[in-house]
Amino acid sequence: MWRAKEKSDVVQLSFKYKIYPSREVEEKLLKVMQVEAKVYNALLDVITKARREGKKITPSDTQAMIKDLKVEGKELVYSKALQMVNNVLWYNIRALHELKKKGKKVGRLRYKKILKFINYNQSGFKVEGDKLILSKIGFVKVLFHRPLEGRVKGVLIVKNATGWYAVFQTEVEKKPLPSNGRRVGVDVGVEKLVTTSDGIVIENPKVFDKIEKKIRLIQRILSRKKKGSKNYEKVRVKLAKLHEHAKNFMNDYIHKITTWLVEQYDEIYVEDLETKQMVERPKSKTLRKHILHSNFSLFLHHLSYKAERAGRRVVKVDPRNTSRMCARCGYVRNDLTLADRTFVCPKCGWVADRDYNASLNILCAGSGLPLVPVDGKPLLYIPFSEGVYSKFPGRSRKSSS
Repeated sequence: MWRAKEKSDVVQLSFKYKIYPSREVEEKLLKVMQVEAKVYNALLDVITKARREGKKITPSDTQAMIKDLKVEGKELVYSKALQMVNNVLWYNIRALHELKKKGKKVGRLRYKKILKFINYNQSGFKVEGDKLILSKIGFVKVLFHRPLEGRVKGVLIVKNATGWYAVFQTEVEKKPLPSNGRRVGVDVGVEKLVTTSDGIVIENPKVFDKIEKKIRLIQRILSRKKKGSKNYEKVRVKLAKLHEHAKNFMNDYIHKITTWLVEQYDEIYVEDLETKQMVERPKSKTLRKHILHSNFSLFLHHLSYKAERAGRRVVKVDPRNTSRMCARCGYVRNDLTLADRTFVCPKCGWVADRDYNASLNILCAGSGLPLVPVDGKPLLYIPFSEGVYSKFPGRSRKSSS
């Protein structure tokens, strides 16, 4: 019999799979998403009106109202899925409030024509073989390209430009790795995706750069098609698949790097960088684009949950002066620019790759160890190529990702 485990024994994971609904089931899914949007909009109206009148309203209040809402087609939707719509609405309200607190200009929440997801939390679904059975909808075929691990706690049905997907939320037991006492500072960047304090440099494949011409060409073709026509839809799907391919490719690459880091080190120190802030800082449009495509937030997300499951530690450090400070003597070069790829210390003469110097500073800041004299050494540069994972130090060609 399954017993609830202590939170320290499990980690929350998500598993995403492509699903193939029949035409009849797809129509039901779309109808449910439209009804969910109507419920979302109706609850948003209630909250807006209450606040305008100075009345207090809580998530519990709107949750209780769902039962009596007069929304056409509401009976087609599983009740718990409608409750999750209420949760999403309040999550959006809180997110907007947080942005406002940070001084950002925010407008009002917008009405939805359709919600592109259905959230089954805890109940209302069942997995039987390669089929996912959904309450009030029917079954869909799931392409399980990898095993579904752990105890399934919920499933999210998602529609995007490339098709339908099921995202299972599961609780998985932790699998602590043997301790090895190794620590590392990691600097992430645009040209070199990862530079470690051990002197390992992993190239950024810049996938979107390689397909940019093709994307522009397809966008031009799309602009000449009549919106809503069959030809327009064909080209639109082709463009969406190209974007999805690049996104999945980068996601897979980040998975491989973060898996390797967690396997190799007990403690991993990284800069506490917000991608949004990084994008807003540079004036160069090209640099902003590269920062977004490098997906540093995804890197940190993957690294964090893998470390948690493996019993490793990820420590975020203050990024202030990690690139400008000399890793040998602590002198801060305020005149350093993004164009300076080599760090030269005018005080002690230390010369090093800028990102390697930063990774050493990140290691010191995260571990709390004092600066110690370091010597320059050749960096191990790992260019992107097929089978790149097997080239990471400590990995064999037979190792799995």
